[in-house]
Amino acid sequence: MRFEDIDRRTFIKGTSVAGLAGLAGCSGGPSGGSSGESSGGSESTATETSSGGDSGESTESDGMEETETEPGESGGSESINVGMVYATGGLGDGSFNDQAQQGAFQARDEFDVQIGEAQPEEVAQFSTFQQQFAQSTDPAYDLVCCIGFLQTDALSQTAQDYPDQNFMLVDSVVEADNVANYVFAEHEGSYLVGQMAGLLTTQDFSAGAGSTAGDSTTVGFVGGVESDLIRKFEAGYTAGVKAADENIEVLTNYTGSFNDPAAGKEAALAMYNSGADIVYHASGNTGTGVFQAAQEQGAFAIGVDRDQSVTKESFADVILASMVKRVDTAVYDAIESVVNDNFQGGNVVTLGLEENGVAAVYGSELESEIPQDVKDAVASSRESIIAGDISVPSDPSNV
Repeated sequence: MRFEDIDRRTFIKGTSVAGLAGLAGCSGGPSGGSSGESSGGSESTATETSSGGDSGESTESDGMEETETEPGESGGSESINVGMVYATGGLGDGSFNDQAQQGAFQARDEFDVQIGEAQPEEVAQFSTFQQQFAQSTDPAYDLVCCIGFLQTDALSQTAQDYPDQNFMLVDSVVEADNVANYVFAEHEGSYLVGQMAGLLTTQDFSAGAGSTAGDSTTVGFVGGVESDLIRKFEAGYTAGVKAADENIEVLTNYTGSFNDPAAGKEAALAMYNSGADIVYHASGNTGTGVFQAAQEQGAFAIGVDRDQSVTKESFADVILASMVKRVDTAVYDAIESVVNDNFQGGNVVTLGLEENGVAAVYGSELESEIPQDVKDAVASSRESIIAGDISVPSDPSNV
């Protein structure tokens, strides 16, 4: 049984994702170079995908590879073009960026939409890619999706410089008439996985490759870049843990990166060696290292943004649950609003438990092993949060 039965849009694998784009400036969207895992590089990946599915004949035009397919359901005579500027860490993280791409690909397949993609490797590149999408005339982009709160400063200026360009922003707010903002109640979903962790860590519990000790009074939290946003994950998680048992200690470490698995592993190992048997991460691809550490130590981890027991299936034997964040819904809804000509710039949409914007999902391999009384307690808390009977703090200092 899931914490919550959420609608899962099919993730369309990237067989239709074209190669590297070669255009720069105002003629055709972001320029492309070789992609890489390291942060701080000077090159990024930009690609374009077309509507209608994964099969099609690939052609090259003006340095930009495109995949030709049949139009989507809208059947319009002129395609809608959407630019995606992903968060640092890139695609393939099995988490935040991949969830955003899932929403874009769902819109691609349901409407006559073409998707252009850019993968910045450092914060300094956000402005460049935002501007290049906004300047592009071949194609002209009807919407530019900016994924992640670290894009806020750049978009504040870009939106002002290009007032006729529609943007959407995930995880932050830019107050401008041409920006639609989507934020999430991450603390609400984090409360649920925290309560689960608090209940399990005080039991003798074994499942898959992990176990907890009944005399344990310690769990952990690994964050990426320390910020108000990621502290919301920490605050909700800690509140949920304390609701289960106020005597449990929550060890916390911010690695400073969303794309450093080695740092994630080091942080998690230190926590496991200090007595923690469950660690929750909100750190993008850095969390891969948390999963590695959990397997090595015979302990447990909790994933984030997507069901990481599925997207990181080689670690499914230690992933108790994931705090799913429906970034795909935000991206899809923003694109749909453009398709339907009702884009709402200047608005802020908040997605929490009640709106199915966040959810706690048990791991695919370990779900059946989690005691029913733990599941019942978490389900009850979910209803209480929605009803307003539990107020979840969004700042760790208020826990």
